[in-house]
Amino acid sequence: MSGAVWMCAVFLLLGALYLFGSVGFAVCLIPPLVWIVSLTQPAAPVNCKGRAVLITGCDSGFGHVLAKQLDGLGFRVFAGCLSPDGPGAQSLKSECSSQLSILKLNVTLDEDVEKAKEFVEANLPGEGLWGLVNNAGIFGWGEVEWNNIKVYQRHADVNLWGSIRMTLSFIPLVRQCKGRFIFLSSTSAYIHTPACSTYVITKCGIEAFSDCFRLEMKKFGVKVSVIEPGNYTSATNILKVQTTEEVWNELSDPVKRVYSKEYIQLLIDKVQNIMSSKSRNPTDVTNAIMEALISSNPKARYLVVSMAERVIIFMCVHFPTWFTDAFFCSRRAYCKQNVLIASQINN
Repeated sequence: MSGAVWMCAVFLLLGALYLFGSVGFAVCLIPPLVWIVSLTQPAAPVNCKGRAVLITGCDSGFGHVLAKQLDGLGFRVFAGCLSPDGPGAQSLKSECSSQLSILKLNVTLDEDVEKAKEFVEANLPGEGLWGLVNNAGIFGWGEVEWNNIKVYQRHADVNLWGSIRMTLSFIPLVRQCKGRFIFLSSTSAYIHTPACSTYVITKCGIEAFSDCFRLEMKKFGVKVSVIEPGNYTSATNILKVQTTEEVWNELSDPVKRVYSKEYIQLLIDKVQNIMSSKSRNPTDVTNAIMEALISSNPKARYLVVSMAERVIIFMCVHFPTWFTDAFFCSRRAYCKQNVLIASQINN
């Protein structure tokens, strides 16, 4: 750390002591000053050579892009794929170096996770397993009463329990080299909108689990980071759209008496509008993951969002609930839904 920066910090403390005449006040300035000074210190990135990283969900999306980037940096990459013979896995095989290995990995299956661990242990480079990136995830939409408990369980099995299952299995290996755990969350952990409950609850769970886990790992020198992307559906293909008839045929008779096909189509149009929004580069997110892996002092959270998304997150976190409820309920699509529901009930 440069002497000039330290000198400025000392002068600030002395100035506070002189102006306010309080030792206690000056002492209270020490933590923020130390933090500010630490930001001025350039930190050397972690040396990638001889280190391994395991990534889940590499068939497509962020995991696929990240596997290529880390391979290019010189990491030994273990790319977990749901379909090791699929086009995503084959693309990694053909485009990456021999340092990348494809693993058949369904994070909902104990046997797959155990076999992956055995393979990783048998093929670790000298510096060990530096990082686990819990990226695998699925997305679903639909109002609460359109779904059943199996749908909720499926999303939790992949997005939440899958990440926890992987983490539990690989703690000893990552801890051994004081490495990194990375969890893919979402802005949905903050923004709780209608028709997204199956996904939202899993991301809230990831955030809570990561917070507890991060504090527990500090004593071992292991870093835990959460990546919180905004709307990158066009870059990941995580959002699948059903037709109106497909959704309608899955509904029970009591639900059909409340919701009309027009209502379902309105929601589908909303989903398609999200999918057709301006394309965003997935490397925005994968670069944040790489920083969490390589930085000598990674952040606990990496929020990768647009300015509009940042404003909505601030509103959802800091504004009273009645205000955010009014905001979401006043949107045009929601108002149209109310009209359709009233019409359906009256008929």
